[in-house]
Amino acid sequence: MQNRPTLAQFARQLRVNQTDCEHLLWQKLRSRQIANLKFRRQFPWPPYVLDFYCVELKLAIELDGGQHYETPGVIHDQRRTHYLHRKGIEVVRFSNLEVIQQMDNVLEQIIRIASVRRLPSP
Repeated sequence: MQNRPTLAQFARQLRVNQTDCEHLLWQKLRSRQIANLKFRRQFPWPPYVLDFYCVELKLAIELDGGQHYETPGVIHDQRRTHYLHRKGIEVVRFSNLEVIQQMDNVLEQIIRIASVRRLPSP
């Protein structure tokens, strides 16, 4: 019988084996560098693991490589996003290419979204 890793073990494994794009964005998000927000990377939110997550804002940031643009990946991402929205989590997606070529724009979008999420509900 093969033992499947727990979600926490899987998240830990993802942190150790992060992609280049995840590493680049993490260097900008870590230590409250963006809008004084605390982000966590590869955060377990059963049944998923979120690339980056801000608990305070219930904001998930997902980085998408090529597999996310093929039909099975698109369907999976839509299902996942719908599930997270039902839990009150906003999901923001960036392509790996955006992170590599337009990091300033990515960070500006995160700051803009964070400022809207911080506004009190009317």
